[in-house]
Amino acid sequence: MQKSFLIVLGIAILGALAIYQLMPQLPAFLAFPAGALLAAAVYAFTSSPSQVQAKTQEAYNGPTMTLYVGNLPYRAHDTEVKSLFEEYGPVNSVRLVRDRKTGRRKGFGFVEMSESGAQKAMTKLNDFIFQERTLKVREAKSQDSDKQE
Repeated sequence: MQKSFLIVLGIAILGALAIYQLMPQLPAFLAFPAGALLAAAVYAFTSSPSQVQAKTQEAYNGPTMTLYVGNLPYRAHDTEVKSLFEEYGPVNSVRLVRDRKTGRRKGFGFVEMSESGAQKAMTKLNDFIFQERTLKVREAKSQDSDKQE
């Protein structure tokens, strides 16, 4: 079974228990669907719009550019970086680089996004303060150019 299915099932059961505790006269076979609806409503109101949008947004298929993003805070998550860059155009992917041995973030990463959005993001986000750090944003070097030098 998938992890997300188990999480949804667990939330539905907790919701059913909450409904059953609030209304003990309600039969158990009605408490479960009512609890599932209650849990879904709570999730809908507590999840941030950027998280919901990130899950439903399709990948951009036009011309793209990969940006190098340096001086990232170590505590930054890819969802936060993605929502920052999405203000300037569609984002296909965000990859925050981690140390292979420790698993800790190294403070830089790469954002693949629409070419026009990438140009705007480079202009607006280079030297931008993000979580108390000054970002460095520029076009990433291609791996092919590294091999030729």
